[in-house]
Amino acid sequence: MSSNLASQLREGTKKAHTMAENVGFVRCFLRGVVEKNSYRKLVANFYFAYTAMEEELERHQDHPVVSKVYFPELHRKQTLEQDLHYYYGANWQEQISPSTSGQKYVDRIREVANNQPELLVGHSYTRYLGDLSGGQILKGIAQRAMNLSEGEGTAFYEFDAIDDEKAFKATYRQSLDAIDVSEAMADQIVEEANDAFGLNMEMFQELEGNLVKAIGQMLFNTLANRRRRGSTELATAE
Repeated sequence: MSSNLASQLREGTKKAHTMAENVGFVRCFLRGVVEKNSYRKLVANFYFAYTAMEEELERHQDHPVVSKVYFPELHRKQTLEQDLHYYYGANWQEQISPSTSGQKYVDRIREVANNQPELLVGHSYTRYLGDLSGGQILKGIAQRAMNLSEGEGTAFYEFDAIDDEKAFKATYRQSLDAIDVSEAMADQIVEEANDAFGLNMEMFQELEGNLVKAIGQMLFNTLANRRRRGSTELATAE
């Protein structure tokens, strides 16, 4: 029996997807405006969220619904650890903690895993399909914006265990459609996916203030440097 869950998720989350892309932090990122300190805080939040999600997916890997989206080759925890080591250094674990919105995301994942594991499908879909779809583009933006060398700070976007990302996405969607759930449960999974988009948006919005401050400081420094150069040139001319 096919649930057409892949199509339901795609259609049911279109609005949330668009809203997430239009959050200020994301719009800045897509335009190549990336501030390293804000970005590394996002990586830290992702680390806690993905760790929670992947632990729960593993815990429920034999569940009749969750098992359909249990693909260890998608897991991001290890790649996030590599990136955190790059951004924070060897003692990165001592330096990071989830932000308020990051903790809220983690708590929601744990809650649904304990009470209604089927809803983990919505979280898996929201994060992993997005990672596979735009990973290489986002990697390139991050590298250019933060002047990163190949292999530095962008492991998150690399799926070394997946040879053909397009083909894998098709396999993932087929697995979604193979899930045998009631219409009511399918609706709940779509709703949870929308909530997951909302939780991601809260993390992005939380970082906007940091990004604005950083951009403001950079502009201030640029203007201050220009004034200093102007004063020096004037003194030399005199």
